[in-house]
Amino acid sequence: MTSLAATIPAINGNPILPYHRRSNTNRPLLSHRPMTVAVTATSNGTTYNKSYWTSVNDEIDAHLKQAIPIRPPLSVFEPMHHLTFAAPRTTAPALCIAACELVGGNRDQAMAAASALRLMHAAALTHEHILSTGNRARIGHSFGSNIELLTGDGMVPFGLELLAKSDDLTQNNSERILRVIVEITQAMGSQGMALGQYNQFQYGQSDYIDHVCKKKEGELHSCAGAVGAILGGGTEEEIEKLRRYGLYVGLMQGVLSNWVERKEEVSMEKVLNELENLALKELEGFDRGKVQAISSLVQAISSLVGTTSGNV
Repeated sequence: MTSLAATIPAINGNPILPYHRRSNTNRPLLSHRPMTVAVTATSNGTTYNKSYWTSVNDEIDAHLKQAIPIRPPLSVFEPMHHLTFAAPRTTAPALCIAACELVGGNRDQAMAAASALRLMHAAALTHEHILSTGNRARIGHSFGSNIELLTGDGMVPFGLELLAKSDDLTQNNSERILRVIVEITQAMGSQGMALGQYNQFQYGQSDYIDHVCKKKEGELHSCAGAVGAILGGGTEEEIEKLRRYGLYVGLMQGVLSNWVERKEEVSMEKVLNELENLALKELEGFDRGKVQAISSLVQAISSLVGTTSGNV
């Protein structure tokens, strides 16, 4: 992918990415807070479909609780169950489901992939928080760091196992499942989430969006949009449009969560508005009757400017 400076246009000839990040060695290792959205409507009158996203997340939770029950050996499944649900939630799994339904698929077709995204994201945050203590910890340390390290390692292949088991010969979806496995491993690996986690300690100021937000939240949500479209039987054009839509959604979340200088709120709002417009443009051409739910996500994120939290 090209640099975001080239990807995102300027407003009135001025770049819209004046991101200034305060150097703070005491900030939590996890650079973003949990993204939660509790909004009923946006400024342009489009209703945020909270019931839709709640139902999607509830079904993902139920699927994971069934897949990871607390059972013997407790030394394996108790920490895995705990860390899966203790990690701050990401909207990427729900976006995966929404993308699948948008292109004509059904929720069940993308449930394993959404669950795998949730698992792998939780694993990444578990590793990121191992050395966090006290107020810096965003995941409660109910187990020793050695257990958390090993459990995080185990959650990644378990997510791949869920995907592999979703291969259904009666639906002839083997090629789609294989493609999804490649998409998710790339998004979570050395060119995606893992690179973003490394970069967050290496880059500052304007580089932070390109090298951290884009690699962490951006790649994760980009993958979610593409994976949902793949599993739902979308065309290549639809897959790429939803990949770009997911990228913009992830960037919005990354920018909002990492924008620590409140005096930069006006600049942040400008960035979020432009990203919102780019995201919504990618939804043009889809069934207007189906697009409202997925489009409400970016509008809800934009409405969080000036707030401290929210809940999807």
